[in-house]
Amino acid sequence: MPELKRTSLHQTHIDAGARMVEFGGWSMPLTYQSQIDEHKAVRGSAGMFDVSHMTIVDLSGHGALAYLRRTLANDVAKLDAPENGVCRALYTCMLEDSGGILDDLIVYRLGESSFRLVVNAATREKDLAWLNARAAGHAVELVERADLAMVAVQGPSARTVVAATLLDGAAVEALAPFTAINLNDWLIARTGYTGEDGVEIMLPGSKAPWLWGELRDRGVTACGLGARDTLRLEAGFNLYGLDMDESVTPLECGLEWTVAFAADRAFVGQDALEARLRAGVALKQVGLILEGRGVLRAGFAVATTAGDGVVTSGTFSPTLERSIALARVPSAAQGACEVLIRGRSRRARIVRPPFARNGEIKVALETLDD
Repeated sequence: MPELKRTSLHQTHIDAGARMVEFGGWSMPLTYQSQIDEHKAVRGSAGMFDVSHMTIVDLSGHGALAYLRRTLANDVAKLDAPENGVCRALYTCMLEDSGGILDDLIVYRLGESSFRLVVNAATREKDLAWLNARAAGHAVELVERADLAMVAVQGPSARTVVAATLLDGAAVEALAPFTAINLNDWLIARTGYTGEDGVEIMLPGSKAPWLWGELRDRGVTACGLGARDTLRLEAGFNLYGLDMDESVTPLECGLEWTVAFAADRAFVGQDALEARLRAGVALKQVGLILEGRGVLRAGFAVATTAGDGVVTSGTFSPTLERSIALARVPSAAQGACEVLIRGRSRRARIVRPPFARNGEIKVALETLDD
């Protein structure tokens, strides 16, 4: 196990009585009080997450744009340079030559030739090595921003309470989805991982405890990794290491929309993806709703009329009040299926994610079996 780091808010977590766990080399809060209460706070009002474990990398140099167009599966040329201090963001993947997903990330265009990447904590070392190895021959400088903390504030009231906390709150209220604004070295982005509105704030680590305390005093609920996982699964968002990894391409895990094929560029993994498309993609990602008692978990076998599949992520959904999952199944699969739970076959229904977003259930619910 790697040596545990302390997040910038570690003492805040201890004072709040958080249940801490090891995650990606960090000591992280799993829950503060009730995981279900934390989940419902985000769906109904506002919750905050210490996500300082995320790896932040800044890139600059006149070769930065060309480098990222080669390195990432989505095309950063879609991002215009900042206007009136507002920059745009893009969700994408880094791929192996085989087309497998090395990691998923968000990229922000901070200037004409400057960008910020936010990648996963568990993949930090391999991501940095991969990025640096491919920087050779490009006029680009990569700097890991270990000095920054990151706080995500999510929920229907999130932007309002953040705007009330900060001096330039009107700029936060005006942000469009997947845009960000730099306010006194704080990058505030209208992005998130819960399926609700809100912002992710990247700020100097020394200032994070103050922000956390201000938000707490304004009634924002502190939330841990447990609620973050149930929220992202309800929203149909992938988790690296479960729903995708180097053995899975974006075409097989619902992320084909993050791949931009363009005549004026070639990106790492493009040839493999194009060959996969020509041959026909055999698998797809779907949502499952368990029609009966039990909880779906990663690794459970799925049987469909088109062939066998597997659950990649599963949980009990506090919003739907039943078990849901993401699964990888044959491309022709649809309708009813069977999931093997502790040696017993249980009926489930294939649906299209998301299950819930923006406070609303997005799938049809049917009466559960006894």
